[in-house]
Amino acid sequence: MSITLQNGPVPAQSSLAARSLVLSYGVLSYFVFFGTFLYAIGFISRLIVPKTIDSGAAPSFAYALVVNLALMSLFAVQHSGMARQGFKRLFASVASPALERSTYVLLASLSLILLFWQWQPMPAEIWSIETPSLGYAAVAGHFIGWLIVLYSTFLISHFELFGLTQVVSHFLGRLAAPIKFRTPGLYGLIRHPIYLGFIIAFWTTPTMTVGHLLFASVTTAYIFFGIWLEERDLVALFGDQYRHYREKVAMLIPGVF
Repeated sequence: MSITLQNGPVPAQSSLAARSLVLSYGVLSYFVFFGTFLYAIGFISRLIVPKTIDSGAAPSFAYALVVNLALMSLFAVQHSGMARQGFKRLFASVASPALERSTYVLLASLSLILLFWQWQPMPAEIWSIETPSLGYAAVAGHFIGWLIVLYSTFLISHFELFGLTQVVSHFLGRLAAPIKFRTPGLYGLIRHPIYLGFIIAFWTTPTMTVGHLLFASVTTAYIFFGIWLEERDLVALFGDQYRHYREKVAMLIPGVF
C-alpha cells in the first residue's frame, strides 16, 4: 500500500512554528525507532550492544518468566491497540492526524527499549550448533531475516510506515491521497513478508537458550494474532479486493501457507 501526496492548503490555524514542531517530533520519533531497530538486531544476535537477550546475572526462573512475559505483553497491548482504526479515530479527534503514526512508532520503540533494559536472562541452552558451517549458515539466516524485514518496509513505503511522510506532507501543506492497495515485490508472493522476516530472524540462531526460546515463541504467537487483527482491518478497508488477494496469495510461505 502507498500514499500519494497531493497539493492542498495549509490549515489557517497551522502556523509555521506549529508545523515545524510536528515535523521535529516526527523526525525524532523516526530516529528513535531506527536506533531501536538496530539495537534489536544486536540484542537478539548477541552482538555489539551492551545488553543482549542472554547477558547479565540470571535470576530465578519464575522471576525471569514473569518479568519477561509482562514486558512482551506490554509491547503487544501497545502495538496492537494503537494500530486499530478505533484508536486512530480517537487520536484524530484530539491531535493532528499527522502525528498519529509518529506517536505509534515512538511508543512502540519506547516499549521495546524498556524490554531490552529490563529483560531477564534465562541462559540455559536448548541447542548449540557445534559444526562451524552450520553455525555460519544459522547466523547468515538470522541476518537475512532482518534484511527481509527492512527491504519489505521499503516495498510499501518505508517513510510512510514510520511516520515521516505524514509529518513532511503536513509541514509542506500537502494532503495525502487515499491509501491505495498494492502488492509490490515480495507482496506478490506472500501477504506478510515483514512478519516472515521477523520469524526467520528470531528462530535462526546457532545457540538457542531458554530466554531466546521464550522470546521467539511468544513473539511468533503474537505475530499470528497480529496478522489476524491486521487482515480484519484490511478487509474492512479494501473489501473484496483484499479478500481476493488473500485467496490467491499465501500468508507466509509461497504456495504453502
